[in-house]
Amino acid sequence: MAARFPERIVCLTEETTETLYLLGEERRVVGISGYTVRPARARREKPRVSAFLSARTDKILELKPDLVIGFSDLQADIARELAKAGLNVVIFNQRSVEEILSVIQTLSSMVGAAEKGAKLVAGLEGNLDSIREAAARLPRRPRVYFEEWDEPMISGIRWVSELVAIAGGEDVFAELSTSQAAAGRTIADAQEVVRRRPDVILGSWCGKKFRPERVAARPGWSAIPAVRDGELHEIKSSEILQPGPAALTDGVRRIHAILAAWARERAA
Repeated sequence: MAARFPERIVCLTEETTETLYLLGEERRVVGISGYTVRPARARREKPRVSAFLSARTDKILELKPDLVIGFSDLQADIARELAKAGLNVVIFNQRSVEEILSVIQTLSSMVGAAEKGAKLVAGLEGNLDSIREAAARLPRRPRVYFEEWDEPMISGIRWVSELVAIAGGEDVFAELSTSQAAAGRTIADAQEVVRRRPDVILGSWCGKKFRPERVAARPGWSAIPAVRDGELHEIKSSEILQPGPAALTDGVRRIHAILAAWARERAA
């Protein structure tokens, strides 16, 4: 008997949708997250049935999915409700670069596209290797503070910390991203950021516009080299906060471009 793969998939987060489109399996996607922007055509083609912390169970049931895929413990309540409604639900919890690649390969196998998944993973690994090689040529590696939210100051995302290192920087809170791998994030202490003196500050306020002037106005932060030198940069949430292909392509390239520009200016 031929293997049967899911034909009607609801994706509760963007990275699953993007991965299926990259695999050429977009026909299987019947519902997406309202936060999906990659690929742009998905918003035109697929109904939006969820946010990140909530979902329209009635709308999802109307789509008659044979699989619903979500991300992280933060969607556990959504998963429980959908499972109680009789749906098949898979929640991935990838936190590192290696885990992101593993999920992409696993997802491709789940839809009968393992070979295409292997090629996609190889391409992503090749991109990361090229960034590593370029970063190795930088004359200096800046100290980097990445912030996912401002009130409270949330940092410590493991895959972001790893991408900063790949791109040529040193995450000033690298130990937090490792120790908080299960939770995926932690609250940074404002004065500890000052003490660690980052050369570059990267912000991606989870869909909200990053405001460098608000960061610079924090008490005591004028002493931070990044603030003093105007090295406060936004990374689009869709490029770095989704643990999927976007972070391993556009996200890491954007980080590397910022860090390389910083290093060139100081080497001149």
